[in-house]
Amino acid sequence: MAIKEIDSLITQEDDQLKKLQCIVEDTIKEEELINDNLLHPPSDILTPGQKISDKVARFGGSWKFIISFTIILVGWILYNILSPEKESFDPYPFILLNLVLSCIAAMQAPIIMMSQNRQEEKDRKRAENDYLVNLKAEMEVRSLQKNVDLLLQEQIKTLYDMQHKQLEMLKEICDKLNKKGS
Repeated sequence: MAIKEIDSLITQEDDQLKKLQCIVEDTIKEEELINDNLLHPPSDILTPGQKISDKVARFGGSWKFIISFTIILVGWILYNILSPEKESFDPYPFILLNLVLSCIAAMQAPIIMMSQNRQEEKDRKRAENDYLVNLKAEMEVRSLQKNVDLLLQEQIKTLYDMQHKQLEMLKEICDKLNKKGS
């Protein structure tokens, strides 16, 4: 009878371990879904103006733009300095060049700002998602810690019960041996 009770205790412990494993697996799957959403977020639908501002900002902040703009400026200046006065369209103080540069700067600055504002919004959402993932992970760690503590308490109880049954069985065996020996 004592062996059946020990087997019953072991079976109960095994069932509890299986339940805890299912809980852990479900938690891991949920975490993978959150990570997948963060790695592949639903794409925002951009207006044509937003697409243009992104392209202008990307091009305006590239080496291609800097090099090509430098070549155009040097070409403009050299042409107007080296060409005869009648062919020169913007003589030395380069007033037309200053006007063109001012217009480009006046147009480019707000376009780049729009793109940066959108990027800032994306960064804010990413930081918010990171916070939520960290919060969820912390909650899961606490939950798992409680489950581990519960499991340890139940295992200790089971071990004490098994030890008690084993001691009873040893006592019965000792009693039987003492009766046979006397």
